Amino acid sequence: MKRRYLSLAILTLAMIMTGCGAKAESDITIIGGADGPTSVFLASKNDKDSYTQIDQETAKLMMDIDDGHVIVDVRRQDEYDEGHIPGAICIPNESIVDSMPSELPDLEQVILVYCRSGRRSKEAAQKLFDMGYTNVFEFGGIIDWTGEVITEEAKETAMTLSIDGKEMPVTWEDNASVNELKEIR
Repeated sequence: MKRRYLSLAILTLAMIMTGCGAKAESDITIIGGADGPTSVFLASKNDKDSYTQIDQETAKLMMDIDDGHVIVDVRRQDEYDEGHIPGAICIPNESIVDSMPSELPDLEQVILVYCRSGRRSKEAAQKLFDMGYTNVFEFGGIIDWTGEVITEEAKETAMTLSIDGKEMPVTWEDNASVNELKEIR
């Protein structure tokens, strides 16, 4: 019994002295949370030598945040035209070489990268990170995407909102007011 209490006391003392392994808040970035706070995982800012890989549910949550992020589809233009995530811009992986893409002028902007299966997006994400982009998040391929996909056919009939020359698709719920607005165009 004494051994058990002695072991417990030593363990408690060790935890107190090491701070339970906790890091300062400034050393941690919260990048997940698909299932709520229980699945949030932490990535060290200081040990980062690569982009951050996230799951698609986390990517969807990040897309819902109005933080100036950009969604980058790194497939070829013809693949992009066949279907892409709403709001995504096309910067083919092959075109990301050794200079910053003009579409991505801010090295600190949150960049969400995807392709068809995940191979090219990993390559592109690493190239962007190596160029100095600090908030690169790779989330795999569109073949696994369960969210909305815009096709060229849908794009021709879809409404868009243009702000500062950037066009964004507008999604409407069907109801009488929306039908009246659709007739206006």
